[in-house]
Amino acid sequence: MKKIPGKYIEERIMKALMIVSSLLVLAVVISIVWTIFVRGIGSISWEMISQVPGREWNTSDDGGFLNAILGSLMVVLPAMVLAALVSIPVVFYMNLYLRRSHPLSYAVRLAFDVLYGIPSIVYGAFAFTIMVIVGMRASLLGGIIVTTLLMIPMMIRSGDEISKSVPDEMVDAAYSLGATKWETLKVILRQVLPGMITATLLAVGKAIGDAAAVMFTAGFSDAVPQSLTDPTATLPLAIFNWIIMPEPFPDRCYAAALVLTVIVLILSLAGRWLGNRITKNNI
Repeated sequence: MKKIPGKYIEERIMKALMIVSSLLVLAVVISIVWTIFVRGIGSISWEMISQVPGREWNTSDDGGFLNAILGSLMVVLPAMVLAALVSIPVVFYMNLYLRRSHPLSYAVRLAFDVLYGIPSIVYGAFAFTIMVIVGMRASLLGGIIVTTLLMIPMMIRSGDEISKSVPDEMVDAAYSLGATKWETLKVILRQVLPGMITATLLAVGKAIGDAAAVMFTAGFSDAVPQSLTDPTATLPLAIFNWIIMPEPFPDRCYAAALVLTVIVLILSLAGRWLGNRITKNNI
């Protein structure tokens, strides 16, 4: 009988562990998505997504949750723009102007790594404390601010990793040809733009599903906010409120979870499609 070398046994064991781990993760994801879709489709109706809550929304199945859908979008979309305006310059400054080995670049990267690991509820508590100090009440503006703070570390960390995929030789080659830093930046931007777009939309997908950060800052309302100072509902907060209540609210919870899952799925697919299109067209 032919003896199998030990290194091949180790390889087969590791391969089996990787397959089992992948199948386990896939099974968990499928289970969650399947439960949400089955329970959500059985509970959702056109009235739920096209109407604001009725007068008896907190005691009965009255009206819909259009206010929460629009509130989530009104919080996350401005936050995405503000976070991008802060994150993209920081990423390029660390990787192009300071270069990756600069002490300040290392310190900034470490700081944002720490911020990335802080729980979102801490961001909410911090923002709420500042709001109390300045006399600002829970509102749409408060939700935008805390969501922006939550997204900035995610976008900087993702953008930094994407920028590392650009070899130093490309930057040195651009400088050797007499390009300025601005011209070199445009060359690098064309290489990292698809990944940056994908990272941005994934950060939006994570932020739109967060309830802890906006719990203290955005408040909750049964109406669509008319100004930045009005409180606003969001889908995660609506789900949080309904899941602990008796029937029929858990059904509304799964309907809202289905809408939120579809929004995140659309953002993820849009990010991949847009990134692939930019790469293909070499914009």
